[in-house]
Amino acid sequence: MSEQYVLDLQEVDEKQVALVGGKGAHLGGLSRIEGIRVPGGFCVTTDAFRRIMAGAPSVDDRLDQLSRVDPDDREAIRTLSAQLRLTIEEIAIPGDLAAAITRALAPLGEQAACAVRSSATAEDLPTASFAGQQDTYLNVVGPAAVLRHVSRCWASLFTERAVTYRRQQGIDHRAVHMAVVVQQMVFPHAAGVLFTADPVTGNRKVAVVDAGFGLGEALVSGLVNPDSFKVRHGEVVARTIAAKQRAVQPSGPGGGTREVAIPPRRQEEPALTDAQAVRLVRLGRRIEAHFGCPQDIEWCLADDDFRIVQSRPITTLFPIPATGDRENHVFVSVGHQQMMTDPMKPLGFSMWQLTAMVPMHEAGGRLFVDATSNLASPAGRAALLGITGREDPRIRDALETVLDREDFVPLLPEPDPGPGGPRAGGASAPGEPDPAIVAELIERSRASVAALERDIRTKSGPALFDFLLGAFEEHKRVLGDPLSFRAIMAGMEATWWLNDKLYEWLGEKNAADTLTLSAPGNVTSEMGLALLDVADVIRSKPEVVAFLAGVGNDDFLDELAKLPGGTEARDAIEDYLDRYGMRCVGEIDITRPRWHERPTTLVPVILDHVRNSEPGAAERRFEQGRQKAREKERDVRSRLRALPDGDWKADAAKRMIDQVRAFIGYREYPKYGIVSRYSVYKRALLDEAGRLVRAGVLHEKEDIFYLTFHELHDVARSNQADAQLIRQRKEAFRSYHALTPPRVLTSDGEAITGAYRRDDVPAGALIGLPVSAGTVEGRARVVLDMADADLEAGDILVTAFTDPGWSPLFVGVAGLVTEVGGLMTHGAVIAREYGLPAVVGVDQATRLIRDGQRIRVHGTDGYVQLLP
Repeated sequence: MSEQYVLDLQEVDEKQVALVGGKGAHLGGLSRIEGIRVPGGFCVTTDAFRRIMAGAPSVDDRLDQLSRVDPDDREAIRTLSAQLRLTIEEIAIPGDLAAAITRALAPLGEQAACAVRSSATAEDLPTASFAGQQDTYLNVVGPAAVLRHVSRCWASLFTERAVTYRRQQGIDHRAVHMAVVVQQMVFPHAAGVLFTADPVTGNRKVAVVDAGFGLGEALVSGLVNPDSFKVRHGEVVARTIAAKQRAVQPSGPGGGTREVAIPPRRQEEPALTDAQAVRLVRLGRRIEAHFGCPQDIEWCLADDDFRIVQSRPITTLFPIPATGDRENHVFVSVGHQQMMTDPMKPLGFSMWQLTAMVPMHEAGGRLFVDATSNLASPAGRAALLGITGREDPRIRDALETVLDREDFVPLLPEPDPGPGGPRAGGASAPGEPDPAIVAELIERSRASVAALERDIRTKSGPALFDFLLGAFEEHKRVLGDPLSFRAIMAGMEATWWLNDKLYEWLGEKNAADTLTLSAPGNVTSEMGLALLDVADVIRSKPEVVAFLAGVGNDDFLDELAKLPGGTEARDAIEDYLDRYGMRCVGEIDITRPRWHERPTTLVPVILDHVRNSEPGAAERRFEQGRQKAREKERDVRSRLRALPDGDWKADAAKRMIDQVRAFIGYREYPKYGIVSRYSVYKRALLDEAGRLVRAGVLHEKEDIFYLTFHELHDVARSNQADAQLIRQRKEAFRSYHALTPPRVLTSDGEAITGAYRRDDVPAGALIGLPVSAGTVEGRARVVLDMADADLEAGDILVTAFTDPGWSPLFVGVAGLVTEVGGLMTHGAVIAREYGLPAVVGVDQATRLIRDGQRIRVHGTDGYVQLLP
């Protein structure tokens, strides 16, 4: 096909990003929408850019250097970027190309003022906007100036900010090409930006218009605060009129722009009337419908007529779970309850959906439960608010924020039970379950996993998937065992009872935290202590310690046996992996590498334990915790006996202490059972992936992670896979890391984080949820990846979330701070068992607390102080 150097905007649409870049493609699409006015113009295509680049071999050399530069070496990036831009700007535009651009200018007028705007192929994309990364030049007059500024736009592909942004997004510099849009200049009375969804709350039904006088550059560059209008259902529902002291206006016939002062009497005049704002939003809704997603739209107003000069997707909004209807829905985050708020890959979230006890919706790689029907029933609403209030007050606050808008989830009347239905007051609560059921439940779960391991061995191809669908039903049967639920609730209810009653009777906060120290039978806390035992085996073997300090790959266990004492060390690690190797950080996502797949993850933690703990530490710590709990029990009961009705209170407390110690450890076992089953499923699925790779159906085994379970089932049946779909899913998964999942999300797209309604916290302290009593002061270690942990005795672990995969670190620290968590989430339960003061749910803790900073954690009152 012959190369096309210049295309009129009317010849272009959004499918031609590769030829005219993101901005050009969107402008072409905009110009085809009925009722939308786009200033006339044309695109200088990427064919022209490639021709220019081909004529400069030195560009290739510098791109090679750029790809090798350390991403943190800002000075090298700055230098290479400047050299690339200078080289490109100095390349003479060939005569035929210059003539084509000049001819395209003629319909606009030889001396017409133009806007010359960069339009890169990786720009205005659904997953990355690249807003402001390349250059735009306004009021460019005459062919010579236009040609000069086209060269500058080409060069702006290599501004330092654009190069850095592409590195962050994982986009190859050579894969991006630059087109240039040349448009007739509009000299507006007012200009600004329209967001067709509220960019702060995410609400898709609220549009936000920012407006200022003159050209939009004053707003984009931050020169002025804009007027802001919020429009919902065709009316302005909020407005802020700013004092606009300056504006950017065209300089005059010679081209360029200048800042001007706005006369004081005009500064507080609105740049738009309410009617104009509403009219603009109507145009925005038309544009949004055309592109199929919320848009960030740049507009100008001249002679009471709106011109649209750019539209791009808003890439920062959290996606809305699909429901298939237009009703109102309220979604609650699963990740905040499971302590894993990272995005999950499609196989991961689809497997969790298939094995969960309640229906779940996916959005942005995260899972949500639809709580609407619970919130619509008086009993369901009271129960949900009650449990979230105890577990995570911010989820409760977020739900109450939605419920305060009475029209969003109307309360339905409780159905009449009819004759023979339960009478007022309901049935009496069941008695205390027998502690012996814990051993029985664990045995049932083990037998079920053993049967799964035995029966899955002979299955492959489509038969494997049919077998797994049956296995998922067994998985749910074990998980949904009413006896198991009673055992979990027995521990939780006893904890709540002790905290409530001992606060009421003795004025003591969170007394259960000490009473649950070293509770027996907790598989997750045992896992943390067991790694101390592994460290005991390794500590006395200097060659093994030195070898482990340099380990780089996951085959190191085979090498260990060649060292003095290495066989014993290897056996200790392998024994640990036999018991706990199915676990990992983010373990609810089956695609995450398990410890038995990537044992190097544990090596830094083992070495920390070798360095920081003494022999026998595991047994000693467990016994110390048990003694403290016993002393606390004696203390509580003796103080209760001194009160009115003291004997009854002391006996009631004793029953609840026995109940909590008998059952609280089991709280962790069902998750261990789930993850044990996941490990079996994963091995079988990876074997199947190997078959598909050998058959040439898939490129690599990990490709299966980007397909849902049912899609993978279809691939196994048909021996055909959609490579493009897998590529798209990989790109989408990368983009999901930039999104922060909300605790609560509505079907309008409003993301609600919730707040702590407390005034009992010192000024400047970071508020969270108190989950494990005590106060500790020490050095904060901000750890985002367990493999990067480098802990000393007395350090306080600060991280985003802690599922059971983080537990091995807990035995080596003095306190815990997380961004996510609740009273009964895994991190909280284990912190209590180890006696670590802990505060969870601290918003942005990993950003607000610096690594190495001294902090004080108030685990009883739920806040963190930053110390000088």
